Amino acid sequence: MSYLYETHLHTVQASSCAVSYGRDYIRRYQSLGYAGIIITDHFYNGNSSIRRNLPWPTWVDRFYQGYEDAWNEGTKRGLDVFFGWEETFDGDDYLVYGLDKEWLLEHPEAAHWTRREQYETVRRYGGCVVQAHPFRQHYYIETVHLSAGCVDGVEAANAGNHSQSYDALAMRYAERLGLPVAAGSDIHSAEDVQQGEVFGVYLDKKMNSIQDYVKAIREHTILGLHIPPGRCDCYGSETVSLPVDIRDAEDRSTHRDLWDFLEEGKKHIR
Repeated sequence: MSYLYETHLHTVQASSCAVSYGRDYIRRYQSLGYAGIIITDHFYNGNSSIRRNLPWPTWVDRFYQGYEDAWNEGTKRGLDVFFGWEETFDGDDYLVYGLDKEWLLEHPEAAHWTRREQYETVRRYGGCVVQAHPFRQHYYIETVHLSAGCVDGVEAANAGNHSQSYDALAMRYAERLGLPVAAGSDIHSAEDVQQGEVFGVYLDKKMNSIQDYVKAIREHTILGLHIPPGRCDCYGSETVSLPVDIRDAEDRSTHRDLWDFLEEGKKHIR
């Protein structure tokens, strides 16, 4: 038996680009057979809708509202809801799982992490970091930054990508690093939660807490990816038009050519 989970979802309460409340997603995902969803609103340096001049406790309280709204509705209707977030650096995004509101309240420095600090601190406190849609090319992205030394996994399939080549490159990249892959819808509107449109991951056990997902990533035990037919080709053409910056475990640029790096494998990073 397998259990299907959404890993990448935004709410209007905390993400400027979202249009739906957390509670709006519950019935729709439930109708499609999902066992649960993970709320991953945009964090402090991303496309957050929360004013950054607020006191940190107030900021965290408001940031948490989308998750709380979804959790309350999910509890009523029997759909599990878990908490995470998506942080942004120079156009590159990371899904963080495993830390909670109480942890955030005690660690305001999380708003000013570097990629390395994010990775090392999240892991120290029992979480994990997954690079979201690493090869996405869009108007606001000038360079594709690959944090090859500071992530636990790679989102190899993202329903919000405009080109299947982004997913194909992400899959090849993850394989070269020997990292687990995930799939997520990157959903911003409950209206888009429809059969054939949303992604996710399959686990062999029902999640009791977000730590179960962290364990699946860190121990490389994700059962499979949920990708509707025709929505993604993780082994298709591989093209990138932007400059690519591959970064090591110290978060330093390696100045390596992408194609050489993909051919030579992970020995240059790990």
